[in-house]
Amino acid sequence: MNPFSVVIPAYNEERGIALVINAIRARNPHCEIVVVNDGSTDGTASAAESAGSIVLRHPANGGYGRSLMDGIQAAQHDIIVITDGDGTYPVERIGDLVRKFEEGFDMAVGARQGTQQYDSLLRAPARLLFKFLVEFTTGAHIPDINSGMRSFRKSQVLPYFPDLCQGFSFTTTLTLIYKLTGKFIVYLPIECRKRIGKSKVSVIRDSLRTLQYVVEVIVTYNPLKLFLLLCLLLSALALATFVWWIFSPQPGLLIVASTFIGFSFFLFGIGLLAYLGKR
Repeated sequence: MNPFSVVIPAYNEERGIALVINAIRARNPHCEIVVVNDGSTDGTASAAESAGSIVLRHPANGGYGRSLMDGIQAAQHDIIVITDGDGTYPVERIGDLVRKFEEGFDMAVGARQGTQQYDSLLRAPARLLFKFLVEFTTGAHIPDINSGMRSFRKSQVLPYFPDLCQGFSFTTTLTLIYKLTGKFIVYLPIECRKRIGKSKVSVIRDSLRTLQYVVEVIVTYNPLKLFLLLCLLLSALALATFVWWIFSPQPGLLIVASTFIGFSFFLFGIGLLAYLGKR
C-alpha cells in the first residue's frame, strides 16, 4: 500500500483512544496517526501522545467536522483514513479499506451492518430521513451515508471544505458532495463494536444542524432536486385534499387543492431558474 495518514477526532475519549491507536499500529506500523484533541477535559491528549500519535489541540470544543478538517490539513500523506476514538469501528480493517480505495475509487467507506449504526432508537428516524434525502437527491442507493470510517485523498477533499459541516454531519455532507460531483464510492461491509464511553451527539441539536447542511449542499450542487421534492409534497397534499372533497364536497377544499397545485408549479419554476443559474 501507499503511505497513508489516519485522522482521529477525539473529545473526552481517554478510556478508548490508546486502545484504538495501538490496534491501528498493530496492523499498520508505518502509517501516520493524527489525533485532534477537541477541547477535551480529561486525559485524552496525554493518552494519545503516550500511545505514539501526533496530537493537535483545540483550546475548546470545535466540533467533529472541524477536528477532521484540521487533522486532514495537518496530515503528511495524501491518502487519508478517518475513524473514531471510541473503539466503535474495527480499525484492524483499515488496511482492507485502503487497499479497496487504491483500486481506483475516490472514496472507500466502511458500511456498518445491521442495527449497529443506530446508537439509539431516537437517532434512527433522523438517520432514515437523511438517508432518504441523500438517496433521493443522488438517485442512488447508499448503504451507509454517515459512517465515520472511510478513506479518500486529501488533495481531492480540500476544495470542498467550505461546504462541509463542522459538526457531526461532516461525513453525511461529504458523501452527498462526492455523489453529486460524480465521484466513485465503494462500500466495504464492517461490523461495529460497543462504544467505549458515552456518545457526544445531541439528537435534536445535531439533527437540525445536519438537516441545515444537507439542504445547503443540495441547493449548491443540485437545487432542482430539492424543489422537485417540495413540488411532490405539495402535489400529494393537493391529491389528498381532492380525495377529501370527493367524500365531503365542500367548495373550500377545491380552492385549497388548487392553491397547492399552483404553488407546486411556482416552486418548480423557481427550481428551474436556480438550476439554470447554477449552470
